[in-house]
Amino acid sequence: MQQQRHNAFLMCPPEHYEVSYVINPWMEGNVAHADLSLAARQWRTLREGIARVAEVREMPSASGVPDMVFTANGGLVLADTVVLSHFRHAERQPEEPRFRAWFEAQGLRVLTMPDDVPFEGAGDALLDRESELLWMGYGHRTGVRAAPLIAGWLDIEVQSLQLVDPRFYHLDTCFCPLEGGYLMVYLPAFDAASQKAITSRVAPHRLIAVGEEDALHFACNTVNAGRHVFLNHASATLRAQLEGKGFEVHVTPLSEFMKAGGAAKCLTLKMTEPRRRAANAPLHGIDGKRRSA
Repeated sequence: MQQQRHNAFLMCPPEHYEVSYVINPWMEGNVAHADLSLAARQWRTLREGIARVAEVREMPSASGVPDMVFTANGGLVLADTVVLSHFRHAERQPEEPRFRAWFEAQGLRVLTMPDDVPFEGAGDALLDRESELLWMGYGHRTGVRAAPLIAGWLDIEVQSLQLVDPRFYHLDTCFCPLEGGYLMVYLPAFDAASQKAITSRVAPHRLIAVGEEDALHFACNTVNAGRHVFLNHASATLRAQLEGKGFEVHVTPLSEFMKAGGAAKCLTLKMTEPRRRAANAPLHGIDGKRRSA
């Protein structure tokens, strides 16, 4: 596959990965039950696949922060700025200074949330792949108050979406913007108002509705690099849909990370997120105020 170095993803080796506590439904019954040797092989397979079509950057792992392998949760990157995560659960909060140090070493401007506003990075904040729009999930890990803060800091329109199913505790477990303005989504994970917002903003021919079987295998937790998609599982129906839209599907089983509630997208953080404003209408209304849903 041809290298596409305009896409770069951050990953963290699973040297200290394990399921050592329970902070989401997937972890229930899986404490100390992950096959760590298999997890390492699965991670390497995913890394090698992504590296064929994009750049992979690595940050060092560390003991005491087993979930740092899920780099998507470290922050939200846009151009030269990153909004650092402020984890809801105490178990993950020690990751914050490690992510900050890595981001600062890359020369990124780091913004931080107020102490009372939880925000879990690109787990809950996903940039649209065609318009200057940030989709933000809230309700389980990220607080709704994060939306207007980020809208102002990054000068971007934010569409808030309420997550209602605890199995889909982060937006990226059930929602995946794809190149070309396509969207892969499991709609039942959202409340009625959010479902309406999604379907009103995405044209029907660009909406890829995922069924329950695929959703529960975290098919929406997908790494998208150009026309390539990497995911834990895809039914024949979903694969046909994606291929019909011009995507090349790479299924990379990630069973050992599913035990902690994560899959392909959780294991990566896209570092090359450009501004898209030049191709879109102005972001402010006639009153001059930032639009944030």
